[in-house]
Amino acid sequence: MKRQWRLVAVSVVLVVAVAIVGLFVLDVETSDPEPALFDDTVSMGLALEDERGLEEEVELPKAQVFYSQYEYVVGYYGLETFVTAQRSEGHTQQFGYPLTIYVSDYSATDIELNADGYPTVDNQPAWHDAEDAWYVSESDAVAPGGDTVMPFSDREDAHAFAETHDGIVLTWDELLEAEFETDEATAVRDRVDDQHREGDQRVEAATALRDRPVSTVVGEDTDTVQEALEEAPANTTVLVPDGEYEERLEIDRPLTLVGEGNVTIDGGDNGTVITATAERTAITGLEIVGSGSERLGDGDLPGDDPDSDDWDGTFEGNYAGGDAGIGVHSAPGALIEDVTVDDAPSGVILRRSGESVVRNVTIDSPDDLEDGHTGILAFRSPVVIEDSTVLDGRDAIYTHRSPDTIIRNNHLEENRLGVHLMHTSDSLLAENQVRNQSNTGIYIMTGPERNAIVDNVVQNADYALFPSGSSSYIAGNVLTDSHVGLRVDATDTLYERNVIAGNEIGAQTRAMLPTNQVTANDFIDNEIHAEAGTGPLRIWTDGESGNYWQGALPFPGDRSAETTVDRAYSPTAPIDQRLHRVDGTPTLSRAPGLEALSGFQGTVPGMRTGSIVDLAPTCEPNNPDLLEGTVWADRAWSCDRTSHEAQ
Repeated sequence: MKRQWRLVAVSVVLVVAVAIVGLFVLDVETSDPEPALFDDTVSMGLALEDERGLEEEVELPKAQVFYSQYEYVVGYYGLETFVTAQRSEGHTQQFGYPLTIYVSDYSATDIELNADGYPTVDNQPAWHDAEDAWYVSESDAVAPGGDTVMPFSDREDAHAFAETHDGIVLTWDELLEAEFETDEATAVRDRVDDQHREGDQRVEAATALRDRPVSTVVGEDTDTVQEALEEAPANTTVLVPDGEYEERLEIDRPLTLVGEGNVTIDGGDNGTVITATAERTAITGLEIVGSGSERLGDGDLPGDDPDSDDWDGTFEGNYAGGDAGIGVHSAPGALIEDVTVDDAPSGVILRRSGESVVRNVTIDSPDDLEDGHTGILAFRSPVVIEDSTVLDGRDAIYTHRSPDTIIRNNHLEENRLGVHLMHTSDSLLAENQVRNQSNTGIYIMTGPERNAIVDNVVQNADYALFPSGSSSYIAGNVLTDSHVGLRVDATDTLYERNVIAGNEIGAQTRAMLPTNQVTANDFIDNEIHAEAGTGPLRIWTDGESGNYWQGALPFPGDRSAETTVDRAYSPTAPIDQRLHRVDGTPTLSRAPGLEALSGFQGTVPGMRTGSIVDLAPTCEPNNPDLLEGTVWADRAWSCDRTSHEAQ
């Protein structure tokens, strides 16, 4: 099979070389290259978060592949990852053909499965030729993404592992025909509605805390709010009448603190104004002012202290220990609702307080960004943040190690960063209005996975949407008036039905591996629709349909397709990228020589390294509903070329 792949690759190159001399040369090696260090490969199949969470002795199955048209060795965590990738649409066009494949060899290791099903070994597996190995599938062995295939150089070792761990043994050819469930991005799309329902349930559970019976009224039963909090029985309500109260408050048992009328709690510019350390605490109907000005803490935290010997513990102490309007520490199930915080380094801090809800909160941060920290911070706290407003801060909403967080229907304006996720996976960011951020509208960092970013409007930022990580779903967003509308850095991610309009650069991709699906998006009035960094050809087409690119026009009289343009379009090509901006380029784009070159480059491996091509661009926008209410709503979109040229 290896020799067949090489022959096909050489044949394709010779055909192209005859037609277009000098554009492409393939140096075919006569012998197999030595295996590379896996850390030196461009790898895929394992999120950074999962990799960091593995125990030291865990050794996941890997493959490394030398391709005919990709200058780097590609490393795959999991044989199932490679099998699924190599049969995906456009894979051969982007990488060429596999010339040499090595897989982990567990035959010479003392292989065991730990309690989680991860393979552990006493020594590093060697590399072995993939075609000569034996593979155990459907066993008890797992990787972070699910079931995994275990390779062995010795057939007897493979059968012994299969017998012990309930698997079946496959040859290489049988493995290539096997089916694996690895399309996590589609699964993320399919669960968005479920995440909204889960958010509704969490909100309903938290807002029930407003119904606790009133036990203590400040001014009637006690002189101060703190006295009322100390005297009130657990699971009751402390009522604070209209007025201003100069106090710092501590809540150490489950209570509901309610302001009736215009109630202001003033902390006297010293520390956090309200600190809660009891589960199912509720704080509603208050204006909070006068916190201290310390943006970072000294490591001492209320509630249960984490192990602060490692870097993450120190980071937690610093970031979650600063002064705030409200600090909720080791207090799961809290409710913060109908609260205003003015001029605090952080508005609301939730640390180790999962299942909490922040809603209808307004945070107005310090005028100087360097004095502020975070409007709403969730540290190790899966929370729901909704219907809230954060203005003029550094990070409007910041999460750290808070999976399953839901951030929806918030208004974030004139901050440095709008939504900032760190080490946060499996979360939903939906229907937020993010405007005028000085840096980035929505920024997802540190390799998380399976996040859904849907139906947000992000305007006027350096980067409107900058998601990293893997296996995420980015859809229905309107990204406008920014330096870069969409940064395509995540891998194995589905980008669909977004409007990217009026930006200096519509989309910018720097991912070294072209593993994303980018389809049914609309690129309108961007100075440059898209640009690509180093890497192989990126094909942004799904089956028979791609994206809408303003300027990609059908030929006169073409009716071969009702909805798509009759030629491939490349936003990174010198002519195509000017079609929507320069008069005369539509005519030049139909020159016979360029048309022939476009055909070759759209179908031959390696012909557009560092480029993007859409093989079936649509001739009118895919998302007219998202264009409603924008300056592009009244355009006379049509698949008739004359209609476009008349605009």
